[in-house]
Amino acid sequence: MNPSTLWSARLRPLVGVIALIAVWAGIHAAHMIDPVLLPSPLEALQAFWHGLAQGTLGADFWKTIVRTLSSFALALVVAVPLGVVLGSSQKLYESIEFAIDFFRSTPASAMFPLFLVIFGVGEKTKIAVAAFGAALVILFNVAYGVMGARKQRQLAAKVMGAPRHRILTDVILLESMPQVFVGMRSGVSLALVIVIVAEMFIGSTDGLGQRIMNAQMVFEMPDMYASIFAAGLLGYVMNLAFILTERRFVHWGGK
Repeated sequence: MNPSTLWSARLRPLVGVIALIAVWAGIHAAHMIDPVLLPSPLEALQAFWHGLAQGTLGADFWKTIVRTLSSFALALVVAVPLGVVLGSSQKLYESIEFAIDFFRSTPASAMFPLFLVIFGVGEKTKIAVAAFGAALVILFNVAYGVMGARKQRQLAAKVMGAPRHRILTDVILLESMPQVFVGMRSGVSLALVIVIVAEMFIGSTDGLGQRIMNAQMVFEMPDMYASIFAAGLLGYVMNLAFILTERRFVHWGGK
């Protein structure tokens, strides 16, 4: 690949970003929306930089990261082993498939009152409800990955005399890893969404969700857009981290 083609490929993802900013700036300049409600991209960027350098945006950003990763870690600890067990037994999975799909299809926000009753208003509720939502997504994907492991490779391992635990660890789990990573990516994204929504409505004094709501209530629109941008950036970076990790360590996916 020649240098010009290489640079073109690297810069291509920026086209959408530049187009979005151009449309935003055009709408603002044409006053199609009240400038009080839609500040310019430059104003939002300045609010973002000021919040990181001199304000509390950095602290709120970090608090949301901690809550998201805590809930995601809790979901992993519960969902991965359970998903392996369910995926290894077709009958067991079919017996509770309805319950898993039912709760997975239930909006996490609908579970807020239940978790508030159990854990009260505080950190435990935010982390628990986010972990619950993420765990169901991870559980489903892990079980599906284990069930979808290629039977030919399992049979080949049995013919060669591999014990059952080696077949599980060296064949089934490795075969399921691409699907597991799909679940992990979906789980961490869902955990972030639930944490931010929880920060908005469950008695928070910090976090990006609380910051977005406070800015909207007092019409600090540049700060609100800066906080929304921070939340989107956090979600993008987390998703990208899982994609790069998968490419690095699960290079056999689909082969």
